[in-house]
Amino acid sequence: MSKKIQKKSTFIDMTAMSDVTVLLLTFFMLTATFVQKEPVQVNPPQSVSEIKIPETNIVSVLVEPNGKVYMSLDKQPDRAAVLQKMGEQYNVQFTDEQVKKFSLLSSFGVPMQVMSQFLNLSTEEQDKQIINLGIPCDSTNNQFRDWMRYSKEVNRDLVIAIKADNNTPYPLVKDIMETLQDLKEYRYNLITSLKSMPEI
Repeated sequence: MSKKIQKKSTFIDMTAMSDVTVLLLTFFMLTATFVQKEPVQVNPPQSVSEIKIPETNIVSVLVEPNGKVYMSLDKQPDRAAVLQKMGEQYNVQFTDEQVKKFSLLSSFGVPMQVMSQFLNLSTEEQDKQIINLGIPCDSTNNQFRDWMRYSKEVNRDLVIAIKADNNTPYPLVKDIMETLQDLKEYRYNLITSLKSMPEI
């Protein structure tokens, strides 16, 4: 007489696995840093330097190939305070709603003469218009100098980072550097993409 072999249950308790998955997902969500939206795509030159710029207290200067300049400040209160100072300098009045909208912008690059109208636009319209504007920084109308001066007044700990496109002519980047020298700002970072070293 043969004995019947009893079948064992193949059920596997997945509770522990799902707990670990949720914990890992939560960890990655909380530690991830989001990439700031930039008004234009910039392909920076390559270098072998691996020095990282700080993640806070940073003012970024973006120079696109045609020389248009954009800026970003990482703290909302700094943005609002700098806009107020620029408004006083250029006799432009801003409503509380406009100041709030400006403080929420990840990047800005608009001449002060049209800033008020720009802030009244929807986000989609702002994205369309900003690529054709940029902060004036020529010898007769250097609004970039004032933006940078007030940014450093509002937050003395700001680190300056310049990100220029690989095809941006050197004289345009040199103008930015000379403006910083006029403000006695001699320390700044140049953002590059990492160049892979050839194997030996």
